Amino acid sequence: MWARLFTTALLVSSVLAIVVDKRAAPVDQLVGFATQNGGTTGGAGGPTTTVTSLAALRSAVTGASPKIVQVSGIITGDGEVVDVGNHTTVIGVGSNSGITGGGFRVKKGTNVIFRNLRLSKSPAPTDLIELQTSTNIWVDHNTFSSDLDHGKDFYDGQLDMNHGTDFVTVSWNIFTEHFKTSLVGGSDNTGSEDSGHLRVTYHHNLFQDVNSRTPSIRFGTAHLFSNFFNDVFDSAVDSRDGAQTLVENNVFQNVKDPIETTLRGGFSNQRNNIFTNSTLDTGLAVGTLTTVPYTYTQDAADTVVSIVNANAGAGKVTTLP
Repeated sequence: MWARLFTTALLVSSVLAIVVDKRAAPVDQLVGFATQNGGTTGGAGGPTTTVTSLAALRSAVTGASPKIVQVSGIITGDGEVVDVGNHTTVIGVGSNSGITGGGFRVKKGTNVIFRNLRLSKSPAPTDLIELQTSTNIWVDHNTFSSDLDHGKDFYDGQLDMNHGTDFVTVSWNIFTEHFKTSLVGGSDNTGSEDSGHLRVTYHHNLFQDVNSRTPSIRFGTAHLFSNFFNDVFDSAVDSRDGAQTLVENNVFQNVKDPIETTLRGGFSNQRNNIFTNSTLDTGLAVGTLTTVPYTYTQDAADTVVSIVNANAGAGKVTTLP
């Protein structure tokens, strides 16, 4: 009997050890490029408004004064963008709030936070979130989803950045069921406005059942750490047109092309990544990005899968830090 009890105790202990969250990186703290250039605070200090309709949402997020807009429930969009003004936080209430059939845009704006939102199925050409000529954006703990039932051009991007956007952090999100996930730099012909900009950090995100662009980056600078890439059918990190990427402590599982440089003229430094059923190109063009201008805490690659699965997406952090 004692032997059975001892064995049972060992089994229970082993199960508990699997589910304990031993993350080193804080789950509710802004890190990355969005901490630079004066930092990103969104609507901190401004009034809070709760909205339940598309018209109310459009009205609430306009203007340049600080404001916090709480989205309650899933709002059905009209296929067009919802333009967000400066110094704004858009945050979902609870675990099932956001927008479907439309998306947000920040155009020539600054200091915006998107958090705890479920964003889905915005028909092209409207992205779920588009950042255009904007600075200091934090996209955190959202769930982006579409479907793979339509052709690759039926939906546009889930999170796209272009026209010199800069100082962006993308953290603890889920990106799933999509063809063109996250494009950084909209064209091969925009080097004059994009070079020296498009600085973005991706950390602790889950990219699952997607085709490509996780991200695809032109001209800019991308730091990717402690992300989980699972079932990516084509290219994952695609560095193009002179872009510099630092890719560290990530897990690539069932990814056709984990890091790409040579096809389109980008560069990458990769270190401490885990590749499972994913073959890294041995001919990567090694770049110059080896350090970043901010402090950050990585999780070891062998802990990333459990940590990201436990903490990424909407419903995990429902308030502002």
